[in-house]
Formats: sequence, C-alpha cells, structure tokens
Amino acid sequence: MLMVGVDMDKTFFRYLFQPELVEPIFVEGLPGFGNVGRSMAKYLIEFTNAKLFAELYSHFFPDFVIVNKNGICRPPRYEFFTSSVKNKHLIILTGDSQPSLDDVVAHYELCGEVLDFAEKYGCKFIVTTGGVPVANPEKEVYVAATSEKLATDYMEKGAVIYGKGRIMGATGLLLGLAKNRSIDGACLLGATTGLRVDKEAGYNVFKFLMKTFGVEVATENPTEKGRQNINNTI
Repeated sequence: MLMVGVDMDKTFFRYLFQPELVEPIFVEGLPGFGNVGRSMAKYLIEFTNAKLFAELYSHFFPDFVIVNKNGICRPPRYEFFTSSVKNKHLIILTGDSQPSLDDVVAHYELCGEVLDFAEKYGCKFIVTTGGVPVANPEKEVYVAATSEKLATDYMEKGAVIYGKGRIMGATGLLLGLAKNRSIDGACLLGATTGLRVDKEAGYNVFKFLMKTFGVEVATENPTEKGRQNINNTI
C-alpha cells in the first residue's frame, strides 16, 4: 500500500469511515504470548460482525511487510473495528505485530496514541487480553484490573485473580496507562503453554468476555453451529 503524502517517520491513522459511538468499550487483542489476544479478537470480530473503520501505521513496528496471496505487500499495522453487543458499543483493536519488547519508548508512544484514539471516541472502559504461561492449562482465565472492586467482580464471574506477576507489552501497558488517565479496565489472560498459537485459549477468553457482556456462549469450540448460537444472542 502506498501512502501518498504521508510521513512514514511518524505514527498516523488512516480512517475508512467515522462510526457514531456512545461510550464504547475498548477491547485489545494484539499478538503476544501464544497469540491468545489476537485469536480472541478474531473470534470477537467475526461473531459480532465488526467493521474495520481505522488503521494505525508507525515506524515503531518491526521491519517487515505483510504479503497477501496475490503477492501484494503492505506495512504492518494496527486495525480498529467497531461493533456492538447487548446495546454496548465496542472498539476492537488487533494487528499484525507489536514493537520489540526492548523498545520501551515505542511501546509507550504507541500505547499513548491508542489511548488518545480511544478517548476521542468517548471510551471510559478498556479490556486488554493476552496469554499467561501455565504448565498444564485447564481453560483458566486470569484477571487483573484497575481496582479491587473490578477484580472481584470478574472473579465472581469465574476468573482467577492474577497476582504478583507482570503483564508484558501493550496488554499490560495499555491497562496501566489507562488507569493513569482515570479510565477503568481489566486484563483477561488465557492460560496457555505458549508453545504454539493457542486458539483454544483465545476462545476461552472470548467466551469469558462475552459472559461479562451478558451473553452466554453455549458451544465449546468455534464451529459454524457455535457462530450461529452467538449471533442469535447478541
């Protein structure tokens, strides 16, 4: 993709359309440990028929391009989708990659840009998602939150408190910086060995997130029947 008239030495947004949103919940699902967050985002996007409305490009992304089946390349990017669940508007963030963990400045800069974007649309609540290393995962979903009350609320819905640890990358940093901006939120982590792309862990986080929205997902696996069940309830 050729960005005519755009300075590729800076971070910038490309808008496809401007959605009309009322206090949307911001949900992050980027590549990371076991690709749990990205898998969760893909399920959420598909099951809510979310529409892509904005893209973020940055010189902070790694030095590769994405090539499609026709051999056409483009720079890596973050993608922002919009949809709704139970009359709640959503902004869903996913993407191709994150900056290197060694590039601390890049992570802070991009997370700041993302939160500015979220606040522009009136977001007052954020959910970040990812994977957490567990030797023998049993479909657990762990939670960390911006307040004790929120953590307890999620625990009462079936999550396990994630204590005395670190949450790396945008999954953790977005939540921490959001708290500094007085934005409430929670981080949902799917238990995974992290040895491969763990779609099952991503689906477990997706199911739990839908439960917090008041939508029970009846199926255990992302089958066509399961998609129909979900679509009939949102």
